[in-house]
Amino acid sequence: MKFEVLILGNSSATPMFDRHPTSQVLNFNEQLFLIDCGEGTQMQLSRYGIKSNRIAHIFISHLHGDHYLGLVGLLSSMHLVGRKSDLHLYGPPALKEILDVQFLHSETILRYNLVFHPISPEQPGVIFENRTLKVSAFPLKHRISCTGFRFDEGPRARTLLGDVVQELNIPTAYFPMIKKGFDYVDESGTVYRADDLSLPAPLSRSYVYCSDTVRTPEYLPYVQKANLMYHESTFLHDMVDRAKETFHTTALEAGEIAQETHAKKLLLGHYSARYRDLNPLLEEARTVFPNTELSVEGRWFSV
Repeated sequence: MKFEVLILGNSSATPMFDRHPTSQVLNFNEQLFLIDCGEGTQMQLSRYGIKSNRIAHIFISHLHGDHYLGLVGLLSSMHLVGRKSDLHLYGPPALKEILDVQFLHSETILRYNLVFHPISPEQPGVIFENRTLKVSAFPLKHRISCTGFRFDEGPRARTLLGDVVQELNIPTAYFPMIKKGFDYVDESGTVYRADDLSLPAPLSRSYVYCSDTVRTPEYLPYVQKANLMYHESTFLHDMVDRAKETFHTTALEAGEIAQETHAKKLLLGHYSARYRDLNPLLEEARTVFPNTELSVEGRWFSV
């Protein structure tokens, strides 16, 4: 089952060096989710071949412009191209007021139903769930209210032993039940155990998105054991005082957080415009957490 993230933007507040403000697309089994929506997001979606009308859920972490200023344009374009399906938007309560003012003064009445779900760092918990995926919000510590998001895959199915079920001539109608762990009983009453017909289900996967935040232990319980953790890494550690002053994290701190929370892989992002060369941030994080990569615009990362 596909579970991957496309980086649309990886810059911090100021777009520089052909880097765009923060935005990501998560593809979970061809369900598309947009995480943050900085300026130029709709152009990046077009650039990398993502049809915006396939996106059904958008998550906005906070109301600093580099994380949401592309939203009005994206929502308007969806309207202009004739979107009909519902769009679910999750973000700070004040985001609805911002959108209402924009659409009021442009005399825009959306052709589709925009379903707004207010979220607050003071109320962490599940904000979306279906049969295969659960999305939770958790509090971060930034200059204004900010939330992170965790995407947890539901229980995965067992893997059928194709040669065995074929040899036993088991009807395909029973395959879904065997994958769920149920034994198969043939017409003669012979019981074939699911353990003998299939392999154990793979472990469920998780993606954690840590938006703008100063390093603090309060959010660590929410981000434990992620298969892939994205964590902002605005500065090198020689600027840790500046990071604390602006409520951001250094690359070294991001690596330490990944290590402390037992992440499997770390993805850096939200780079300060002062850095043209990003390799020093990567090298710094890898001193404490070797399985670290730079988020690169246009690249998919598997969870």
